[in-house]
Amino acid sequence: MIAQLAADEALRRREFPICARKIYCAHAADAPLPRRVADAMRDSIERASTDARQYEMELAAIAKTREVVARLLGAQVDEISFTGPTSSGLNVIANGLDWEKGDEVVCYLDDYPANVYPWLALERHGVKPVLLETARLGEITPEIMERALTDRTKLVALSSANYCSGYRIDLDGIGALCAERGVLFSVDAIQTLGVFPVALERIDFLSAGAQKWMLGPSGAGILFVKKSRHELLRPTTIGGWNVQSPNFIAQREIRYAPGGQKFEPGAYTHNAIAGLGAAVELLLEAGPAEVEEQIRALTQLLRDQIAPAGFEFLSPSDEKDRSGIVTFRHPRISSEQFAEALAKNDIVASLRFDRADRAWLRVSPHFYNTTAEIDRLAEVLAGAVRR
Repeated sequence: MIAQLAADEALRRREFPICARKIYCAHAADAPLPRRVADAMRDSIERASTDARQYEMELAAIAKTREVVARLLGAQVDEISFTGPTSSGLNVIANGLDWEKGDEVVCYLDDYPANVYPWLALERHGVKPVLLETARLGEITPEIMERALTDRTKLVALSSANYCSGYRIDLDGIGALCAERGVLFSVDAIQTLGVFPVALERIDFLSAGAQKWMLGPSGAGILFVKKSRHELLRPTTIGGWNVQSPNFIAQREIRYAPGGQKFEPGAYTHNAIAGLGAAVELLLEAGPAEVEEQIRALTQLLRDQIAPAGFEFLSPSDEKDRSGIVTFRHPRISSEQFAEALAKNDIVASLRFDRADRAWLRVSPHFYNTTAEIDRLAEVLAGAVRR
């Protein structure tokens, strides 16, 4: 599929309508919807506006989406729940576990706030947050993690890649450390899911919204709970759907629904889940390995083209640590000036700030972007340097 898109601009613009108007390289922020994703959502809305809700059809569509998401993750179908945004899934984990006073949770203050505040809020239960410290933004290694673990550590909560620097952590290595110590491991995977494979073997919980690298709609997202951990986690919200209520008759005893439905308390956002399903099918059609290869090639091309102009990179140089994010700044020219120059040329990138309030330009292309688009982006940046 990727080769077809590169060879046929009309096809690329048909599948990804944004390409007719913009060079879009901000997928770490919010992805524009591919046509088939928007079509799936429109079809769902049209059904809801022109007919009575056909619940058998809708539930079959949800079941299909659950299956394709499980395929993308390499998970079992009954390990997948639809909980909405990443933060919703993370809060299910933070508030659904049984905590004791003196338990410790290891997290990172410079992760995206959605993966920080749920863990800090556990202090009200007497839980101690252990905040990792790194030499470079997001560069969390197994060695740093090992020093943070104690006999009171109950859970480690990290992002698969830092939203600002793009540093991609060693999930397998950190997960192995957690498993050896009997520590639970929670991952916010929104900055890698859809591009890089996830080593689920040593991950207990994972949450990710669809609106970035999965190319899905905002408000749709997934929660993965390893089957062996289902009994550890209580639903934080109880409704008519995640508790067994035959014919919608409430029972005196609370018995949770099996599988992923345990964490889905009520009515579904059908059009968002329809869009999520279409987006994941698109990624599977493109081929996960091919998607990763294309994004790696585009980000390396960008680095190679702009490095001679004096840009300094916040993103890691070692390929094994890189995600789809390239973050950089120039020592003489403000990042805001570069962002303005890109916007004037219909190129979409993101400004992000570190704790020292320094502005960085963050570029995050996806598999449908082309080398010609990266060439153009680099040309605009070089032109701004020369001026």
